[in-house]
Amino acid sequence: MRFVLNWTPHQTLNMVMNVFWLFIFVMTLKLLFFGKRLKNPPPSVPSLPIIGNLHQLKSPIHHTFHALSQKYGPIFSLRFGSQSVLVVSSASAAEECFTKNDIIFANRFRSIKTKYLGYNHTIITASSYGDHWRNLRRISSLEILSNHRLNSFMGIRKDESMKMLRKLARDSDKDFKKVQLRSVFAELTFNTIMRMVCGKRYYGDDHDGTNAEEAHKFRTVMNEMSQLGLGSNLVDFVPVLRFFDFRGHKKIRSVAEKLDALFQGLIDEHRNRTQSLNTMIDHLLSSQESQPEYYTDQIIKGLIMALIVAGTETSATTLEWAMSNLLNHPKVLEKARIELDTQVGQEHLIEEGDVAKLQYLQNIISETLRLHPPVPMLLPHFSSEDCTVGGYDVSQNTILMVNAWAIHRDPELWPDPTSFKPERFENGPVEAHKLIPFGLGRRACPGTGLAQRTLGLTLGLLIQCFEWKRISTEKVDMTEGWGTIVCKATPLEAQCKARPIINKIF
Repeated sequence: MRFVLNWTPHQTLNMVMNVFWLFIFVMTLKLLFFGKRLKNPPPSVPSLPIIGNLHQLKSPIHHTFHALSQKYGPIFSLRFGSQSVLVVSSASAAEECFTKNDIIFANRFRSIKTKYLGYNHTIITASSYGDHWRNLRRISSLEILSNHRLNSFMGIRKDESMKMLRKLARDSDKDFKKVQLRSVFAELTFNTIMRMVCGKRYYGDDHDGTNAEEAHKFRTVMNEMSQLGLGSNLVDFVPVLRFFDFRGHKKIRSVAEKLDALFQGLIDEHRNRTQSLNTMIDHLLSSQESQPEYYTDQIIKGLIMALIVAGTETSATTLEWAMSNLLNHPKVLEKARIELDTQVGQEHLIEEGDVAKLQYLQNIISETLRLHPPVPMLLPHFSSEDCTVGGYDVSQNTILMVNAWAIHRDPELWPDPTSFKPERFENGPVEAHKLIPFGLGRRACPGTGLAQRTLGLTLGLLIQCFEWKRISTEKVDMTEGWGTIVCKATPLEAQCKARPIINKIF
C-alpha cells in the first residue's frame, strides 16, 4: 500500500515552523537542565535563548570583545547558539592556553566552510590535532616553507618586487604621482605566491605567458571566495537555520567545486609535463611518487589552498597598514630612509639578506604587527577535553578565541599602547606571548618566515626607491574594515616620487 502526502504550501510551512519551535524547545531544555555544570566557570555575558550572544557580535569583532573584557575581565565566556566560547584578552592567559593546555587547544571548530573549502576539514589550517595534522605540518615545514625551499624561490620574490618598482616608477621620476597601494600590494603577494606554487602570474597586465582566460577565471573564483570570508556562518551555531539557508550553502559548495577544479587542473598540468620546474607543485608531485599515501592529490590541493589564503591577503594587508603609519609619521619614515642609505646605500637595491642589519626597519614591521595584526582574533581553537585557564574551569568542545589586538594594546604590557612607536623594540625582541600576530604554540602560523621576508624586502624597497607623502594635509584614515583579515576600511592612496636609485636600476 502506498501513502501519498498531498500537502498544501500552507501546511508545509506550518510543519516547518512546528519543527523549528520544537527544536527551540528541546535546545532550551538542554541548556537549562542538562548542560554541564562547571565548579568555577569563567564570567559569562548574559545571553538569549537559542541564539546566545550572537546578536551582540558587531564588527570589528575584536573591538566588541575588548569592550566586553573591560566589563567582565580578560577571560570570559559567551554562547554562540548552543556552542560555548571562551574569549581570552590577556597575554598571561594566552600563554597558559598555548603552553600548559597547548595540545588540548590544538584543535579546530568544524564549520560549513571548513567542510567544503577545507576539503572536509583536512587542510592544515582546519584539521584538528593528530597524525594527519602532524603530517601536514611536517610537509609544510620541510617541503614548502623551510629556509632551503624559501631560498630557492628568492629569485621569484625579487622579480615580482622589480615589477612593482617599475609600475610605481612610471611617470614618477620628475614629480609626485598618486598611486593606489592596496592593488599594488595584492598584485605583488598573489603573483609571488602563485609563481612559487605553480609558476604562473594571474594578476596585473603581464601574465608572463599565462593564458588570459585562465587568469581571469582564477581571479573570479578567488574574488568569490574572498566575498565568503573566512569566519563561521550563523548556521554553524544554530543548525536548524540550515533548512532556510539553501542559497548560502549552495554558494559555498559552488565556490569549493570551482577551486578544486582549478587546483586539480594545475596538478594535472604539472604531472603531464616532461620537464619538472622549480615550483611547489613539482616538489610535492616528486614526493608523491615515493610516498603516495602521504602526498595524495587532495593533500596537495589543500596545501595550495592554505598557502594562498594565509600567504597573500595577510601580507598585503600588513604592507598597507605599515605604509599608512609611515605616511602619518614622516619622522619615522625619514629615520628609516637614513638607515637604508647608511647601511645599503643608493648604488644597489636592498636584498633579503640586508634586512637583518636594518634594525629600525624590523622595528617598524614589529610595531605595525602589534597595532594591526592581520588576523586580530587569530584563528579559533577548540578544546578536546576539560581544562582550566586562569583558574577557571573550561569544558570540552569549547571554542577558544584569543584577542591578539587587545593583548597588543594592553597598557600593562605596552606604554602608550595606541601610539605608533617603532623605538619601543630597540631593546630587542619582546617575550613571545606579548606579541602574537602569527599565533603561539604548536598551531602558530608556519608561514612566519615567508611573511617576514616579504614584508622586510617590500617595505625596504619602497623606502629606498621613493619619496612618499600623503595626498592631502589630512592624516591617512586608519579606520578598520571588517572580516577575519582586517584591512583598512578605505584603500590607501599616496603620492610617490622616484629617488635617483631608480634611474640607476632601470
